[in-house]
Amino acid sequence: MHDRTQTATRLIDQTPPELGGSGRDLRIDVCRGLALWWIFLDHVPNNIASWLTPRSYGFCDAAEIFMFISGVTCALAYGRAQQREGWSGMIGRSLRRGWDIYAAFLLLTVACTILVHLAGIDHLADESNTRVLFESPGAALEQAAILQYRPVNTDVLPVFVVYHVLFAPLLWLLLRAPNVTLGLSLLLYALVQIFGWSVPAWPNSVWYFNPLAWQLLVVLGAWCVIEGEKIRPWVAWRPVLVLAVLYLALALILALSWDIKPPVPRSLASGFSPLDKSNLGPLRLLHFLALAIVACRLIPRDWRGLSTAVMRCARRCGENSLPIYCLGVLLALAGHLTLVEISDRLAMQIGLSLTGILVMIVVATLLNAIGNKRGRQPQWTQSR
Repeated sequence: MHDRTQTATRLIDQTPPELGGSGRDLRIDVCRGLALWWIFLDHVPNNIASWLTPRSYGFCDAAEIFMFISGVTCALAYGRAQQREGWSGMIGRSLRRGWDIYAAFLLLTVACTILVHLAGIDHLADESNTRVLFESPGAALEQAAILQYRPVNTDVLPVFVVYHVLFAPLLWLLLRAPNVTLGLSLLLYALVQIFGWSVPAWPNSVWYFNPLAWQLLVVLGAWCVIEGEKIRPWVAWRPVLVLAVLYLALALILALSWDIKPPVPRSLASGFSPLDKSNLGPLRLLHFLALAIVACRLIPRDWRGLSTAVMRCARRCGENSLPIYCLGVLLALAGHLTLVEISDRLAMQIGLSLTGILVMIVVATLLNAIGNKRGRQPQWTQSR
């Protein structure tokens, strides 16, 4: 009890070490950039290149990585903004960022609809969830404006709008009672798993990324920033690493059994599939945590590999995550159209995947160049 009181006092009166630093952990943008590439590859249906993504080798996929890192970057960016500008300045930043994501979502919705219309393929309207917009454009746009209607693969953006708008009270709670805040987040997550709570969507479904469940990864990422010094010894503890590796091995065996000749009995494998992505099923959550523990042990902050050409390209994409994510959605839709209408051969799948990633890198590089010419503030001060 005495230790917890001291901790609360330190967090109110002093700056948490991670927020007080001026450096930037390159792993953050590199991981986010890689996640954007993996999301693009996974969004192209029947794409052989999706075997390069985490989805094929375990329970979770790049979405968990992207959501967790968003919590980390929000805590870093908004926490440092609060120190420099106070709470009013920090709230202004979070609301502006929420507006940016909201505007990007609406523009992406319109762009997806235009692309499907130009394609002129009837079944693509169903697969992209844009048919309702063609049949009832007024109602669909009205529902999109209140985040209730979303074309396929745009689902994560409305969730981020909500999280950015609400991040100020979350940060306030984390700075004063980090463990209590995380406990409340875990409780909400548990209630979702038990009672199936969800957020309704239009016209007849629920939010694919249930914000009541996925909030846990955002809170967990922010909590790791606030409590970084305390959790590092636990992450470095050998028994924790061993358990993480064993869980990843089990997940690998089961995941491979869904697509190839099962190394385990089919009845056992089917008991773990399908995994509940919408509500962030516990197996997915544990798999992500195991991945994070192993990655932190194997990839130190000063790892030389982070400066290689591929990692620099991933970092550029990670630094511009919002426009690159939107671009990836459109590229995936165009790739799907190409595979359906022109050819779905292996060479075409590989070519489309490489071309899409190269386009993302080129656009990210141009955005960085434009930002540098305008004298934009360093990327680490901006949240994504």
